[in-house]
Amino acid sequence: MAEYTLVSAPPLAGTDLRFGDSRVTAPADLAIVSMAVPLGGDEAAHKAVTSAFGMGLPEPGKSVLTEDGEVRLMRLALDQAFVLFTHADPDAERVIAGKLGGALYTTDQTDVWCALEVSGPTCRAALERICPIDIHPDAFAVNALARTMMEHLGTIIIRTDSDSFLLLSGSSSAQSFLHAVETSFRNVM
Repeated sequence: MAEYTLVSAPPLAGTDLRFGDSRVTAPADLAIVSMAVPLGGDEAAHKAVTSAFGMGLPEPGKSVLTEDGEVRLMRLALDQAFVLFTHADPDAERVIAGKLGGALYTTDQTDVWCALEVSGPTCRAALERICPIDIHPDAFAVNALARTMMEHLGTIIIRTDSDSFLLLSGSSSAQSFLHAVETSFRNVM
């Protein structure tokens, strides 16, 4: 009998597209862990996050990088945040839960989301074609984030630098999401 070894891989692994000076890539080994603040646990959660990451949670609609640039904290709502970091092993939730000492509820979200990093001089023009929110630098600063729709797909968009964004969408529609982003970049060439 044949023996098979299954290897998990992100749905967009290996994506690396270039459109002139702009680029669309899938980040390698991106781990995503959600954190939820228990009812009445705001103070303990704040202390745990500050101890674990050297900073508190940002305001809702914002993200921050740790001082070493290795971890991004994203605040989605008053009682919900995501932790994004590079981690190849399937134990991301345990790593974060261990740092928080039980002060927040944690759930591994890595396989739920697909991610694309878009960068370059035409990335904003390409995203504006499919994103209904105002992502002009005056309205959407570096480290801002929002939940929105791109085409018909639920998306989280984070502005990571002056000409770069991180996009998260459901992994079950990863190829449709990639197609929408790729088509938009081709249309602004």
